[in-house]
Amino acid sequence: MMEFLSQPWPWWVAGPLIGLVVPVLLLFGARKFGISSSLQHLCAAGLGAKKPAYFDYDWRRQGLWNLAFVAGLLVGGALAFGVLGAGAEASVSAATWSDLAALGIERQAGPAPREIFGWDRILTLAGGVSLIVGGLALGFGARWGGGCTSGHAIMGLANRQLPSLVAVLGFFAGGLAVTHLVLPLLLGGSVDG
Repeated sequence: MMEFLSQPWPWWVAGPLIGLVVPVLLLFGARKFGISSSLQHLCAAGLGAKKPAYFDYDWRRQGLWNLAFVAGLLVGGALAFGVLGAGAEASVSAATWSDLAALGIERQAGPAPREIFGWDRILTLAGGVSLIVGGLALGFGARWGGGCTSGHAIMGLANRQLPSLVAVLGFFAGGLAVTHLVLPLLLGGSVDG
């Protein structure tokens, strides 16, 4: 059983499970789904009686399931890494490893390349800039766009919302731009594409 769980699940199992999120949420009365609103709910829960108008709402009615979902993501991620995937190598295509090698990233055992995700990399100027600027841009974009990737791509597209389609197209365009323009600048190489 553990061997089955530790392998990537085929699309025909994982896809329908993700697809079931929408009807289950609608069944329980939720009209929104996403991770970015969880911080808002967490702040609304922890600020006490005197809080700004933005956080002054009944977070238990709107966000309790969302906070439980995020807690489940954290616990599930820790279990997946610590129990099911401890020491496993990331499943990356040969073409991606070739592009990473052009940026000076060597293939090594472990879950992710140390040149990008290692602690020594985070303490460099490029690592700090990518974390701070990337985190601020991600948070600002999620709030300005009215949701995050999971909210727009799963719930918004399932509800056939045009703003969600525009947002998802923007996510992909932004990802391509960062991969081919920003990442090579931060790592001092170039990605052929």
